[in-house]
Amino acid sequence: MKAMGAIPAGFGNDEGMLMIGNKRADALIVDGGSTPLFVYDMDLIRARVAQLRAALPPLIGLHYAIKANPLPELVARMVPLVDGLDVASVGEMRVAIGRGGDPAHVSFAGPGKQDHELDAAIQAGITLNLESEGEARRAIAIGERLGITPRLAVRVNPDFDLKGSGMRMGGGAKPFGVDAERVPALVRLILESGALWRGFHIFAGSQALDASAIAETQAQTMALAARLSEEVGSAPAFVNLGGGFGVPYFPGDVPVDLAHVGEKLSETLDSRADVLRGETEFVIELGRYLVAEAGVYLTRIIDRKVSHGEVFLVTDGGLHHQLAASGNFGTVVRRNYPVAIANQFGGEVEETASVVGCLCTPLDRLGDQVGLPLGEARHLRPAR
Repeated sequence: MKAMGAIPAGFGNDEGMLMIGNKRADALIVDGGSTPLFVYDMDLIRARVAQLRAALPPLIGLHYAIKANPLPELVARMVPLVDGLDVASVGEMRVAIGRGGDPAHVSFAGPGKQDHELDAAIQAGITLNLESEGEARRAIAIGERLGITPRLAVRVNPDFDLKGSGMRMGGGAKPFGVDAERVPALVRLILESGALWRGFHIFAGSQALDASAIAETQAQTMALAARLSEEVGSAPAFVNLGGGFGVPYFPGDVPVDLAHVGEKLSETLDSRADVLRGETEFVIELGRYLVAEAGVYLTRIIDRKVSHGEVFLVTDGGLHHQLAASGNFGTVVRRNYPVAIANQFGGEVEETASVVGCLCTPLDRLGDQVGLPLGEARHLRPAR
């Protein structure tokens, strides 16, 4: 038997049936028509946002990075909870604005933006987080052609990274952002062009659980923003401090200590340089930390089979919906994400089984030899 991560708190149990948002999983499947499906508990998301608001300094705004989950219905419910949205494609931009996001509080990051994407973003009035000097020149030229003043920020590739992060986004050679030493010259080019310079986007890493590392990175980010602003000779309207708050997926993972992050960030803000003490706004950009632990992927056991003494629970889902859980998204050593038998939720471990998907590849494995209640095939009649 191999260990797996703990089921997140907040999910109930009604006579052995998983409850999501005060509704039984089997009833949700009937409502959805069939499996597999994703279900989200908005009360858990609201509680997470409230936790963040209580822990972080009042000066810090909260943005939702919708690439974590761009489901339009979810985005619409996130809009009133946060202070802005960050997108990574024109499709996400259209969802953000179409579901109530204020273009003045939407930003667009990501390398490889094409001209038609820059055009659409400038026409929509959102902020472009520029990833290179070439992108800056293209955006300025498109703005001139359209007769619209573009809103431009610079994504900075910092000279540090977020220690212990699952995905390092800064430090060294990176496809993301402009190397810190080249940023002042680029900002001066933006200012001279007549474009509206919005400030800095500085993202050093993601999926970190170490609160001290997060706090240290935020302090370094604030110092870098101040140094660049002083070199430019102009205060930024906006500084995006990135995010990086991780989700405890695996055995031994400990949730981020929000109180520690908030306390240290307050100290960082109190000691910030004069150039950042005027009208500069500060935000943290979070994605999975806001929504991941509120979501459940429901998939049905189609078959229970034994091969050479090993039990396999074959489901109608798989890696085509859950690439990370299958271990095929950047992991060197595969580890088990939380898995449960929804109609025996909270039940005792009765067997060791591997939960697999319906695709014809050995890569389609959602749980590797995990301890579960006895799983059985259940064929539910789809709702008509």
